Amino acid sequence: MTPIALAIACLLSVTLGYVGMCAAAPFGPCRRCRGFGFEMKTDRKGQLKRGKNCRRCKATGRRIRIGRWIFNRAQRLYREGTR
Repeated sequence: MTPIALAIACLLSVTLGYVGMCAAAPFGPCRRCRGFGFEMKTDRKGQLKRGKNCRRCKATGRRIRIGRWIFNRAQRLYREGTR
């Protein structure tokens, strides 16, 4: 197999894998709070405490994946364009 064909096959498998992941699990953990829904703080003793609610994910701990966001946007544009 030539290197170009191997690169295309690897890129295609990664792309299809990400599409499958976006279809199976459209939401991923929030990057800011790491899926907790709130930020962790430490007190003066160094012990972890619950901080404020995460504003990025609105305390759900989840965010929509980029691929799913693009798919939803394209689907909405198509639906509105064919009315």
